[in-house]
Amino acid sequence: MSLPPLTLHPSQRGPEAPSGGAKTRDSKERKPSWLKVPLPGGEGYSRLKRMTRELGLHTVCEEARCPNVGECWSGDSATMTIMVLGDECTRRCRFCAVKTVDEAAAPDPSEPENVGRAIAELNPGYVVITSVDRDDLPDGGAAHYAACVREVHERAPRTIVETLIPDYTGAPLASLLGAAPEVLAHNVEVVPRLQRKIRDPRCSFERSLETLAGAKELSAEVVTKSSLMLGLGESHDEVIDAMQRLRGVNCELLTLGQYLRPTKNHAPVKEYVTPERFDEYRALGEELGFLHVAAGPLVRSSYKAGELFAERFIRERRLASSGEEGLQ
Repeated sequence: MSLPPLTLHPSQRGPEAPSGGAKTRDSKERKPSWLKVPLPGGEGYSRLKRMTRELGLHTVCEEARCPNVGECWSGDSATMTIMVLGDECTRRCRFCAVKTVDEAAAPDPSEPENVGRAIAELNPGYVVITSVDRDDLPDGGAAHYAACVREVHERAPRTIVETLIPDYTGAPLASLLGAAPEVLAHNVEVVPRLQRKIRDPRCSFERSLETLAGAKELSAEVVTKSSLMLGLGESHDEVIDAMQRLRGVNCELLTLGQYLRPTKNHAPVKEYVTPERFDEYRALGEELGFLHVAAGPLVRSSYKAGELFAERFIRERRLASSGEEGLQ
């Protein structure tokens, strides 16, 4: 069986970053030991790799040698991140390796069906569907994006869908949520002070909070999620403030990971944050009331450990809800 190519999200390209220690730009220096991972392998990894070839899936996480591919692609609970609406972004963030253009190609009208067929064939318990920013489209591509989610729900009903979305608000956000993704993720990326320096000028911490808050207003059932990159010069207090502001809009899931520079043309790494400090942020996040915090040097916004928690949480909630309905 062969399907038209799909694209897996190329953000968090860890191993493409130059080596180095805290506040260094010398690519010849070695990365800290905690950023080293074993090569991917095993039966589960090989099976998913073979299936992605057969289905025509372009796995950028594999091509970019993502440090987590061996973990995320292993076992019966393998997870993946598919990118829709093309592979060209209309924004120019200094941390991201996605190609940038002012106007991208028109969305492929067959993409929603292709995504649904591919996910039905792979039959994962959990999938993340993300997209590039499409400021060149009237609705930011939200209707097309929503169609992809509906096709997955129709063709792979056991698969829980997380959408990692642009900063949709208003009608585009309502359109996307109309497809009923179980998890709505939108990343604030960095602390408020670093927004203009690291993200595209059209992005802001406040706009991202509006997206997350709006999702909760439109759907009481959707679980909201966000992510912070560390190592770009933020202070400890700034990280805590960002976490508090996310909880202020009832964001429920949070990931924190080490920023790694995709190329020398991207923002430099200012610091390699230790695993111990990530553990501290995880504990603080739990104290703040997040349902789950995945924090560590190799954690990315789409990270298997966090996705397994979300999947388990949603399935348990569904079971409890069906039990209550049976008693009525």
